[in-house]
Amino acid sequence: QVQLVDSGGGAVQAGGSLRLSCTASGRIFANYAVGWFRQAPGKEREFVAGLGLNHSVRSYADFVKGRFSISRDNRVNTANLQMNSLKPDDTAVYYCAAYRWVGQLKRSQEEYSLWGQGTQVAVSS
Repeated sequence: QVQLVDSGGGAVQAGGSLRLSCTASGRIFANYAVGWFRQAPGKEREFVAGLGLNHSVRSYADFVKGRFSISRDNRVNTANLQMNSLKPDDTAVYYCAAYRWVGQLKRSQEEYSLWGQGTQVAVSS
């Protein structure tokens, strides 16, 4: 069984950067697609970015395109979300998630079976 631990959140000013990390336990992380979701206060959880088994298949929400980048390193069972040009609207709890790869990258949270505990990102203006 794979377990996920999120880290890297914090408080930054608008225009700043943060790098979130998701560390997976278990030897089969390489068989899982990974994604990042976020939930702002009073709002539903939403898809941010997703990545297949390698870097050839990835997807981003429109509101982060050109600013965020998702990556993974299966050698150390880690997935990352590099967040640049942060805006106050990016303030949320960010969650790493994963599902066993079935040949298609999913954007719906219902498709993800594994979740990290979440890490808080706060962007001030």
